[in-house]
Amino acid sequence: MKRSGDHHARVPLSVLLPGAHAVVEGIDGGIDPAQQEQLLAYGIAPARAVRVLQQRPLTIVMIDEVELALESGVARRIWVRRE
Repeated sequence: MKRSGDHHARVPLSVLLPGAHAVVEGIDGGIDPAQQEQLLAYGIAPARAVRVLQQRPLTIVMIDEVELALESGVARRIWVRRE
């Protein structure tokens, strides 16, 4: 079991600082299925690497060569592992 202070612990995407790198672990069930499908289509999928560009006013991440803007409520429901 991972400790809460572990650098590689699973955390919501919304808590990472700009410049952080992470790997998507999953999307929690609080997001409706249609929106989950959209996120998957944009590359928010398990084992995909993301880099946080900005957190306010929206969470903006880079996935491959694509910048994706997410509302904070959505970013809180995307679980990642810090790299």
